[in-house]
Amino acid sequence: MNREDKLILWFDEITIDDVPLVGGKNASLGEMYQHLSKKGVSIPGGFAITATAYRYLIKEAGIEQAIKDALEGLDTHDMENLRKRGDKVRTIIRNTAFPPPLTDGIIKAYRTMEERYGKQVDVAVRSSATAEDLPDASFAGQQETFLNIRGDEVLIDACKRCFASLFTNRAISYRHDKGFGQFDVYLSIAVQKMIRSDLASAGVIFSIDTETGFEDAVFITGSWGLGENVVQGKVNPDEYYVFKPTLKQGKRPIVGKRVGSKEITMIYTDEPTEPVKDIPTPDENRTRFVLTDDEIITLASWSCIIEEHYGKAMDIEWAKDGQSNELFIVQARPETVHSQKQHKRIETYALRETGAILVTGQAVGTKIGQGKARIIEDSAQIGQFKKGEVLVTTMTDPDWEPIMKMAAAIVTNKGGRTCHAAIVSRELGIPCIIGTETATEILKPGMAITVSCAEGEIGTVYEGLLAYEVETLNLDEIPQTTTQVMMNVGIPERAFIDGQIPNDGVGLAREEFIINSHIGIHPLALIHYNELSKKAADDPAIKEIIEKIDEMTAAHPGDKQAFFINKLARGIGRIGAGFYPKDVIVRLSDFKSNEYANLIGGHLYEPHESNPMIGWRGASRYYDERFKEAFGLECKAILKARGEMGLTNIKVMVPFCRTPEEGKQVIQTMAEFGLIQGEDDLEFYVMCEIPSNVIVADRFADIFDGFSIGSNDLTQLTLGLDRDSDLVSHIFDERDEAVKTLVKEVITVAKRRGRKIGICGQAPSDFPEFATFLVECGIDSISLIPDTVVKTRLAIAKKEEELGIGLK
Repeated sequence: MNREDKLILWFDEITIDDVPLVGGKNASLGEMYQHLSKKGVSIPGGFAITATAYRYLIKEAGIEQAIKDALEGLDTHDMENLRKRGDKVRTIIRNTAFPPPLTDGIIKAYRTMEERYGKQVDVAVRSSATAEDLPDASFAGQQETFLNIRGDEVLIDACKRCFASLFTNRAISYRHDKGFGQFDVYLSIAVQKMIRSDLASAGVIFSIDTETGFEDAVFITGSWGLGENVVQGKVNPDEYYVFKPTLKQGKRPIVGKRVGSKEITMIYTDEPTEPVKDIPTPDENRTRFVLTDDEIITLASWSCIIEEHYGKAMDIEWAKDGQSNELFIVQARPETVHSQKQHKRIETYALRETGAILVTGQAVGTKIGQGKARIIEDSAQIGQFKKGEVLVTTMTDPDWEPIMKMAAAIVTNKGGRTCHAAIVSRELGIPCIIGTETATEILKPGMAITVSCAEGEIGTVYEGLLAYEVETLNLDEIPQTTTQVMMNVGIPERAFIDGQIPNDGVGLAREEFIINSHIGIHPLALIHYNELSKKAADDPAIKEIIEKIDEMTAAHPGDKQAFFINKLARGIGRIGAGFYPKDVIVRLSDFKSNEYANLIGGHLYEPHESNPMIGWRGASRYYDERFKEAFGLECKAILKARGEMGLTNIKVMVPFCRTPEEGKQVIQTMAEFGLIQGEDDLEFYVMCEIPSNVIVADRFADIFDGFSIGSNDLTQLTLGLDRDSDLVSHIFDERDEAVKTLVKEVITVAKRRGRKIGICGQAPSDFPEFATFLVECGIDSISLIPDTVVKTRLAIAKKEEELGIGLK
C-alpha cells in the first residue's frame, strides 16, 4: 500500500513534509519525535489517523452531499444561522458508523500502544487539520481535544467527535474568513500517550514574547494539572521569561517570574463519559510556582532547540509527569501573530485624559479601544453582541471567535497571556485585558468604557469614552546620530517594547520601581526576619509586619534575603535583556529615608530627617554600618544579573556621591560583596548631580569610569532650592546660566580625561534646546524618557548637521 493511502501512521514514520497527509499538529509531532528526541527533547509516542482516513470515512459513508446540503445558505455573521448549520453537520458525522477497516486499524494501533505502555493505556485524542497553522492562518484550537481516553469503544467515540469538530461553529467561521472552502481542509487525528500532568503541572511556551514580539525571550506559562485549563484560559497561570542569547551561552537568565492564582486544577476521573474534571486548587499550591528554576531552564532550552530546528518562532505545549517527574513537549506549531508582522513601524497609543478606574488586569497588546460594555456569560448569548461593543466575559473559547472579531476590545475575568482570548485578540489586533477577576460584576451592560493596554503590563478599564492619540513611527526614517541617544527606564515590564525604539542603550535604569513595586519590603526587615519573628508574639505591630512579609514571600520559601536578591536581579536582568548587548547603566538605590520608611518594616530602621533630600541618601548609605548589609543585597542582585544570567552589558552607577573619598569607600564596599571594578568589563559611573562633582571632577575621574549628569539635583543644589517646594518651583530651571556653566565644565573635564560623559536628567526630555546645547558641548550620550527619544534624536541630528558633526 502506498504511504498516501494508509489510514494509520506512527509518529516515527512522519515528518514536517506530511502536513497534507496528517495535518500540522501530527506532522510537527512526527518531525520532533524523529529529529529532536536525539537532542534531548522528550516527546510522548503515538500515531496519526490520517486525512486519508477522514476522506475514506466521508466517501464510504456517503455523507458528503448531506454535509453540503446542511451548509447551504451559510451566513457566518448570523450567529443563529451558523449555530444551526454547524450543529447539523456535527450530528451527521457523529452518527455515522466507521467503516470496519478504519475501526480495525485504530484498535490495532491502540493494541500496540497497550503493549508499550500497559493495558487500557490513557491517550489524548487531538485534531490535526491539514491547513493548520499556515503562516497567516492559525487553525490551532479550532477543533476539539479529548483527554484521558481509555479502551476501544471510548477511543472510537472520541475519534468520531474529533472528526465532527472539523465543523465546529468557530472552525466553519474561521475557514470562511480566511478564504478556505469548507471542503479545502481535512482532519487527521493524533492519538498520543498522555502525560500524567494531572499529578503535576502543564502549560504553554512561546519562543517569542507574545506581547511585544521581542524575539530574544522565551515566554513560559504553567498551572497545576492538565494543560487544557491554560490553553483555554480558565486559569491565571504562572509566567516565566528566559533570555535566549545568554541561555545559549550556558547561563541561567530567568529574567521574569510571576506567580498566578491558578484557581482550579484539571485531574483524571474514573468515569469514561467524563474522563477529566476541574477541582479547586489547594491554597498552598495556589501560592507556589509550578516549576523549579532547573525545569524553567530545561523548557526554555528545548524551546530554543525546537525554534532553531524549524527556523521560526514557535507555540509549544509542555507537560510534567507527576509519576516520573519528567518534562515532555506534547505539541509545537508556528507562532502566527508576531512572526508575521513587519517591524518597520511602531504604533504608540496614549491617553490624552484620565477617568475613574473600574477594573484592572493583565494587558494584552499596547492599544486602546472603547465602546459600550456587553456582558456575555455563555455562548447562547453571543447573538446579542453588536459590532463595536466591548466584550466582557468570564473567559472566551473558540466558539466565540465570530463575535470577537467585531469587538472594539475584550475584557475577561480569567486567563493568562497564552489563553484563548489573549491569542485571538493579538491576531485580530484589538486590545484585551485578561484576569480582572471581577469585570462581569463591576462593569454594567451598556456602560461606556475605555480599555487601555497602553500603560504597561497592567491593563485598565476606565469609565467613559476617553480621548486618546495614536502615533506611528517609521523606523526607516529615524536617523542615526554621533551623540548616543539612550533611554531612562525604570519599569522592567516595558523593557522588551521600549528596546525596539531606536536607541543606544539605557543611560539610567532605576532600581526604585523594582524595590517599591516588586519587593515592597525594607531590605533590613528581610535580613532581620528571624529576630523580628521572635518579637512578633509580644508586639502586635511587628506581628503585622511579619504576616505581610510571609504573605508577600509565599511563593519564595526559604531565605528571605534571597527574595530581595532574586526579585531585584530579575527586574534589572529584564531591562538588561531588553537592550542587550547595548550598555545598561543601573543606578544603585537612591531612596531618601522617608521613602525607605514607607516600605514594609521600614519605619523600624529609618531615621526621621527634617530635610531628607540632602540627608542620608545615595552613596552615604552604602558603606554605613547601619545600612551596609542591606546594600549588600543590591550588590548580590547585580552580581547575579551579570554572572548567573550573563548580562555583562549591565554597568553600575553611584548616585549622590559627595566626595571622591566617599566614592572610594563605595567602590571598596562593592568589592566586598563581589562587584569588582574592571572584572568582566564591569564599569562604575558616578552621578554628577552635586556641585562638588563638577568642582573636583578631575579627582572623581581618577576613581570612576564615567559621569552621568543628573540635571534635577544639580539644578536644585546649584540654585539652592528645594525642588519639591511649590514656593520656589518657579525658580527651578535647568537652562539657568549657572547650571549650564557647570554642565559644560564637567563635559570638558571628562573629555580631557578620556572618561565617558552623558546625561540622564529630565532636562533634555523636556527641552529640545537643552539637548542641542549638550551636543554643542560635545557630550557622549543623552538619556531620555522613551516618549521623547524619537523627537529628540531628530533635533540632535539637525544640530549635528549644523555643526558639521559626522554621522555614524
